[in-house]
Amino acid sequence: MIHPNPDLVPVLALEGVSKSFGMVRALRGVSLHLYAGEAHALAGENGAGKSTLIKTLAGVHRPDEGSVLLDGEPVVFNGPADARDAGVAVIYQEPTLFPDLSVAENIFMGRQPRRSLGRVDHRAVRDATAGLFKRLGVDLDPDQPARGLSIADQQLVEIAKALSFDARVLIMDEPTAALTGSEVARLFGVVRKLREQGAAVLFISHRLEEVFALCQRVTTLRDGTWIASEPVEGLDESDLIRRMVGRDLADLYPKETAEIGEVMLSVRRLTREGVFTDVSFEVRRGEIVGLAGLVGAGRSEVARAVFGVDRWDGGEVEVCGQALKPGAPSLAMAAGVALVPEDRRAQGLVMDMSIERNIGLTGLPETSRVGLMDRGGERRRAVDWAAKLQVKYARLADVVGTLSGGNQQKVVLAKWLATSPDVLIVDEPTRGIDVGTKAEVHRLLSQLAASGVAVLMISSDLPEILGMADRVLVMHEGRIAADIPRAEASEQSVMAAATGATRRAA
Repeated sequence: MIHPNPDLVPVLALEGVSKSFGMVRALRGVSLHLYAGEAHALAGENGAGKSTLIKTLAGVHRPDEGSVLLDGEPVVFNGPADARDAGVAVIYQEPTLFPDLSVAENIFMGRQPRRSLGRVDHRAVRDATAGLFKRLGVDLDPDQPARGLSIADQQLVEIAKALSFDARVLIMDEPTAALTGSEVARLFGVVRKLREQGAAVLFISHRLEEVFALCQRVTTLRDGTWIASEPVEGLDESDLIRRMVGRDLADLYPKETAEIGEVMLSVRRLTREGVFTDVSFEVRRGEIVGLAGLVGAGRSEVARAVFGVDRWDGGEVEVCGQALKPGAPSLAMAAGVALVPEDRRAQGLVMDMSIERNIGLTGLPETSRVGLMDRGGERRRAVDWAAKLQVKYARLADVVGTLSGGNQQKVVLAKWLATSPDVLIVDEPTRGIDVGTKAEVHRLLSQLAASGVAVLMISSDLPEILGMADRVLVMHEGRIAADIPRAEASEQSVMAAATGATRRAA
């Protein structure tokens, strides 16, 4: 816990903090020190206590034991407004801006400079916003409506808003989960600039390579308990993973040997005008085919078209020799196709429904009789699949939104695996989940392939593609640019195809 400069006083700190919710102990004697000019990573699996720690720093929760220190002195935050007034700001993964207001109006909402007679001084609002963006080194128009901004730009607006409150501590919770590589690089540039200006940054990400690229120190939690706070220099990913999960995780990509059989999914010359063109590929029984490419290459759109969520303009899709009609998900399901979508919260789950109801949604015909729900059948289905996938929950009747991200992903998988699919399409199966759960999902996909399921796996995580796929299809600008066997797949060969370098060389 000792900083290299012991004379420094942390801007914000937790000392021996514990927090319980009923019988659940979310934090157990956790300490954390955040220093000016330093980016500090917070690492841990889902359920390790990271969210509770963030909310304690942000004034949402008050600790049951221990204390919060501001500039070395004990402080009590009675709510988020107290923490904000003390200079603590949280930048969440999904910003919440008013879409019909301008960027400047969002930043100064409720506290706009006034002219005489109480009229808003719009020029002062714009000038102040422009000054904040100049300080961040980003080029955004203060008058631009928030509607239509990318997630990356929305996050920059939130950071500018935090600076307008003279924030001294920025807490960034999974800020890169929905960003492209160039957007991540721009965000990191902003964070480095803030550090140079004296801000303390707490950075939370499941992407361990980002921790090593951005942060100087890292604190690791496991099961609500402090494990270590140490310099990033001298650590590697295996060291950090070992602290997070309590064991070596060499088997992150457990690839079982599977017998490759007949063609289960055949896609021929599939085209959707302006989105993808002339896409053809096959997936065989027992095979995991990885679909790689840069964001915007058309990977998810192809998956949605194959399953029937989106219509296509030309081409053919066959499952086990049976032709599918465009725009008919029910026919795809009847043919044995399952789709685990990219956005589990918006597309994969009904967040206000229970865990058991979400798992049962794909089995309504089997769990209903003469139009009435068989609640017992629904519960048995949920109990069975929750156990198979080791979903961690208190009660199956609990709302699925109360689960951690990794357990929500398992519920989506359970919902679709309960249909006993012949073809499983999984889009970003491990996005936003911790390394321990990633290994479980990879093991499950490998076991499914070994049992004869044909798996099409879309992922932006290149090590995941290389570790799990028997073949790698690479998309570039809406077309299949390469079909690479496992033995020949490498980061260089996949990225060359994804960026168009392979085509240009040809």
